[in-house]
Amino acid sequence: MDRLTARWPFARWFPLVLIVVAALGDALTPIGYTWVPLIAAACVLAGVMMSFRGAAWTGAFALVVTVLLDWRVGILDSGTGWVEEVTVFLAVLIGLDVHWMLERRDRRLAAAWSVAGALQRAVLPAPPTRIGPLLVAARYEAADAEARIGGDAYAIQDTPFGIRVLIGDIRGKGIGAVSITTTLIGAFREAAHHTSNLDELAERLEQSLGRDQAPHAHTSHDEEFTTALIAEIDHAGRTLRLLNRGHPAPYLIRSGRVTELQPADPGLPLGMGDLVSQPATTDTISLAAGDVLLFVTDGVTEARDADGAFYDPTQLTFPDGRPAAPTEVLDTLAEAVYRWAGGRRDDDMATLAISLTTSDTSSCTDALGSAR
Repeated sequence: MDRLTARWPFARWFPLVLIVVAALGDALTPIGYTWVPLIAAACVLAGVMMSFRGAAWTGAFALVVTVLLDWRVGILDSGTGWVEEVTVFLAVLIGLDVHWMLERRDRRLAAAWSVAGALQRAVLPAPPTRIGPLLVAARYEAADAEARIGGDAYAIQDTPFGIRVLIGDIRGKGIGAVSITTTLIGAFREAAHHTSNLDELAERLEQSLGRDQAPHAHTSHDEEFTTALIAEIDHAGRTLRLLNRGHPAPYLIRSGRVTELQPADPGLPLGMGDLVSQPATTDTISLAAGDVLLFVTDGVTEARDADGAFYDPTQLTFPDGRPAAPTEVLDTLAEAVYRWAGGRRDDDMATLAISLTTSDTSSCTDALGSAR
């Protein structure tokens, strides 16, 4: 009801209107007919739709109206009159009790949401807004807006080998997904500093996830896997290396045009690497000043419109073709996905935008034509 009264503020006055309508109906119909049950129903509704004080005053008004109606037809002291008056009085008590129960539920939900939000911030802390030559922005939206927690993950780390980025999507939801997310990000932050190439880094992540899931063998947990995209940008901001393990491809925004950076040879998700003998191929792409890299999860690429068509981030447009700030890119993307899906969100959506600000980066050819 909170959403109803928030959208239509006058809806909270509906119980009072109902009492007035019931009183008029009772006064205008023959004596053998009574509208008091409708007054009693309005008292219960008042407990749901109004504040406690408002519900109490509405109940008092309903009792006065009931007494006046019974007095008008001469049944105030009769058994019928007492039944009607007691009925309305009990409806007032029920309405106030319902209001108290709803308030207690809201307090518990607010506490749970606060804990979930704190857990989400602990598992996925906001990345720094600037790392070396890069400007960074991140956004996370769970599929259930009230849950505030889901199975997507991202991290960015400055290492001796370059600035490394991880974005992943854990199969599953709830506390199990949070546990895997914690393991994945912790392993990434540690291994990113000690592995010289992305293949080895992905292998370290897969091993960590395997150890984490080993105690759950022969349960539903042993079928879990994680799609992941690992990126590395050199400290000069000239080269991007990508290793894709079954994750949606990232996007390069250059001069306002959005290009999908499809992998030459994508690998299987983490947790499924033992099914193939050859590791995934690392792609190398040249960067230029003003480039923006956009990393997403399948909550973006699998958003559907009313006809069931998937959203394509290459449709994003920016005014005048000017370089967009990372926060502007994420805002524009979120608005576009919201419009495309008609406000629905069936999956978690994590997005990460990185802008190259170094002015001395040399010009380069288009990313699609770069050597891999």
